[in-house]
Amino acid sequence: MTSDTTRDTDRSFLFVLGSSRPDGNTETLARTAAQQLPAGVPQRWVDLSQLPLPDFQDGRHETDTWPAGENEETLRQATLEATDIVIASPLYWYTLSAQTKRYLDYWSGWLTVPGSDFAERMAGRTLWAVTVMSNDDEAVGAGLVTTLNHSAAYMRMRFGGVLFGNGSRPGQVRDDERATRRAKTFFQREAPLARFA
Repeated sequence: MTSDTTRDTDRSFLFVLGSSRPDGNTETLARTAAQQLPAGVPQRWVDLSQLPLPDFQDGRHETDTWPAGENEETLRQATLEATDIVIASPLYWYTLSAQTKRYLDYWSGWLTVPGSDFAERMAGRTLWAVTVMSNDDEAVGAGLVTTLNHSAAYMRMRFGGVLFGNGSRPGQVRDDERATRRAKTFFQREAPLARFA
């Protein structure tokens, strides 16, 4: 179920892959969920390992501007063009992968670029997440959930929640029948405006 203000025909999805290995379990589960989207809904997939970013430098209180690299600009434009942003990150040490966290750190810079309308354009859009972990207890992923929910709340975005899967060895998530069932309806869920818990 989509929000009242966004019909399926108006949606476009950006899938941000934050794994350190290609074709990992998290990507597999994300692609299973994406297959359920209507055929006319655009999907763009970006792999952060293929678009590496340098460590973020916070220049909010400096006079010199930090020049945006090509990868940064590609990711910024892809982010702004999507109505729905899906963070696909394995659970590493109970939170997001380093690549994914660095991508979100860059949002801070995009908020403060002179003349930026990043905050205004992101408000009302939807943030989703997909993660696969080796533990069966989804409570161990609470740190990841909190990080993304609070990030969405700060940006005045909607938060569609997290699709959890279980697996460690390559391809193992395919054996998680519960995750596969959830994936088939994940993007049909109502995504409320995120709030700080």
